[in-house]
Amino acid sequence: MPLDRPFPPVAARVAALNTRYRHHSATAVLEHALRDTDTGRVALVSSFGAESVVLLHMISVIDRRTPVLFIDTEMLFAETLSYQQEVAAKLGLEDLRVIRASQTAMAAHDPDGTLHQTNPDACCDLRKTQPLTHALAPFDAWITGRKRFQGGERTGLEFFEAEGDFRIKINPLAHWAREDVGEYITNNRLPRHPLVAKGYPSIGCAPCTTPVAAGEDPRAGRWRAQEKDECGIHFVDGKPVRGPLRQAS
Repeated sequence: MPLDRPFPPVAARVAALNTRYRHHSATAVLEHALRDTDTGRVALVSSFGAESVVLLHMISVIDRRTPVLFIDTEMLFAETLSYQQEVAAKLGLEDLRVIRASQTAMAAHDPDGTLHQTNPDACCDLRKTQPLTHALAPFDAWITGRKRFQGGERTGLEFFEAEGDFRIKINPLAHWAREDVGEYITNNRLPRHPLVAKGYPSIGCAPCTTPVAAGEDPRAGRWRAQEKDECGIHFVDGKPVRGPLRQAS
């Protein structure tokens, strides 16, 4: 939304937003975030993965004109691409933007499509981080589906967080439990990603995602056996996170 005053610093706006909406529900946080002048221009970034339909449904009810950015790495499961089309049509999303790496960048850095085998961080940077950075340039804030129960650096998530000193991240589902996600999908009769029933509770690119066995962490199938558990599109202290965070001693 256009503003007739300069923005206060990101950290100040994040603090004010978290104070303002601290005791609100996920839906209320999302609704207010789309209208609050402290968030500015907002987009939803969605992978159309295992749990993505929750936020997509909320957006469709609150304001289906909200820009939705979907990163097509061109290495996604065929099921994800089909699911993306099904959900977008069912929910009537009016501003879905499919984001891809430029063909020039792909030809220069991954001409044979094998970069993920030799340098998965570089592959994520090429196919996800760089295209998303470009797509997010017009926006002051973006909505994510991250939740505290996912562990790692997500355990202390608040509804609003600073992405460096240049953008706000909005996490409406930060305080939800895993059961809340399933109940919302069931209660609203939303379609589930077809791979969930096949043992994929967390879904990324096809070459880098495996099924998860009973009792394993739901994200264990992402970059299995590698020192990596984030793709790099999330920032901590202004830097992209591509691996497990080291705890300060």
